[in-house]
Amino acid sequence: MSKNKEDTDKDKELVVEKSVYRSDHVIGENNVEIMGMDLHNPVFFFSSTLIVVFVLLTLLFPELAKQSFDASKSWSIDHFDWLFIVSGNLFVLFCLALVVSPFGKIRLGGTEAKPDFSKLSWFSMLFSAGMGIGLMFWSVAEPVGYFTNWYGTPLNTVAGTPEAAKMAMAATMYHWGLHPWAIYAVVGLSLAFFTFNCNMPLTIRSSFYPLLGERVWGWPGNVIDITAVLATIFGLATSLGFGAQQAAGGLSFLFDIPNTINTQIAIIFGVTMVAIFSVTRGLDGGVKLLSNINMSLAVVLMLFVIITGSTVVIINGVGTTLLAYAENIIPLSNWIGREDETFYHGWTVFYWAWWVSWSPFVGMFIARISRGRTVREFILAVLFVPTLLTSVWMATFGGMGLEQVQNGVGQLAQGIGDSSLALFQMLENLPLSNVTSFLAIVLVLIFFVTSSDSGSLVIDSITAGGKVDVPVPQRIFWAAIEGVIAAALLFGGGKDALGALQAAAITVGLPFTILLIVMCFGLFLGLKREYKKLG
Repeated sequence: MSKNKEDTDKDKELVVEKSVYRSDHVIGENNVEIMGMDLHNPVFFFSSTLIVVFVLLTLLFPELAKQSFDASKSWSIDHFDWLFIVSGNLFVLFCLALVVSPFGKIRLGGTEAKPDFSKLSWFSMLFSAGMGIGLMFWSVAEPVGYFTNWYGTPLNTVAGTPEAAKMAMAATMYHWGLHPWAIYAVVGLSLAFFTFNCNMPLTIRSSFYPLLGERVWGWPGNVIDITAVLATIFGLATSLGFGAQQAAGGLSFLFDIPNTINTQIAIIFGVTMVAIFSVTRGLDGGVKLLSNINMSLAVVLMLFVIITGSTVVIINGVGTTLLAYAENIIPLSNWIGREDETFYHGWTVFYWAWWVSWSPFVGMFIARISRGRTVREFILAVLFVPTLLTSVWMATFGGMGLEQVQNGVGQLAQGIGDSSLALFQMLENLPLSNVTSFLAIVLVLIFFVTSSDSGSLVIDSITAGGKVDVPVPQRIFWAAIEGVIAAALLFGGGKDALGALQAAAITVGLPFTILLIVMCFGLFLGLKREYKKLG
């Protein structure tokens, strides 16, 4: 249950009194009120203008936009692959060091703060917002793709061999395990600490206060927040667009509904309407409720696959997957002398850039729901609980897909043709495939809704100068904008326009990687100061 407003206000007063950092800045002091919205000047106006310009140019010149942003993305990956990998390793080590350090006992919100949500609801929300939709899309396609050399194999393992199957699961877990969640944990913990323990705005810029001081409320902070808004809106709109294509593919596979642009736009419209309804209900009535429903449905689908599939193989596969992950995490984390460039650049470095581009959105959302947790509890939950859940999920769906390929069963045995159909092709060979495929489509759509409305809440906070309780019209505005961008780009430019949007999000990942490294240093200084104060 959420705490009532009176308790929260008392906590805030206590934080102000005991804060380790004292700033004259008042949350929302640079805001202006327009059409019932409370907007930060200039973050909202610059962000909105840049988004509109990007969409218009992409619609007018979709192929040129895709070529330009693809070139920028490729340059970032080719020249800074080492930076993405080194920073990913650094984030994991930094988080593990905090767990065992004395800083772990520091409580987010102060010594008397109580959690706002139960652990189950907390786990559900952070998992759904973090990567639930990605697990639906890639849990079958990625392991099968690595095993069959669809687009490179990890460490140049020979495709189709028993070793390739083991390495496929290890590489999949590497991409979805500790490293991405460490990226989210760094952002989430930093924002939670400076917001709840230092009474600063819930915006990315607050994490840089130990380094920039009062300058963080000026143009340096504005640039940081504007970049965060662009990364978030581009990442969410991209996922919404490609997710609509996956959902439309599933409907076509299941019901022979034509997978056309109109169908995809109709799906985006439906998801956006539900997201708008959810976002107006806030965390408790919207994101929390949908996240709990989603996790329940996901567990039902997973248990069905375990029971009706090769139960013993799947159960053994959990241990095998974790063991393979542990054995190969260091070789896969190495950036020196890599010979598997197709896999290394096409998958790992791409994923790292993508996780970084999503980190403002997911990290800020996790921070918002984590008041009352200790630093140690926060990191253990954000880092290890999703990794363990992912290992079970991947062993179930990915393991089942690999077994079908190895035994020559179904369409997957022919290799990956359309990655968006891999999950449905695997379910086709199990009982009640129509029911489970429909359930999978529902899960995809609900995961999109939770990502969309939680992302809207985050952008609302950044563009409102760090205010958490923003006016309802403002929540509706950003939830609608995500759908409008995805639908407009699909309608006007199709895959080229969405590809440009995706490449833009990845390109933003490079400067944000540097910001995250600096953020670690700022967080360390803040926690050190807090620990000394507590004595």
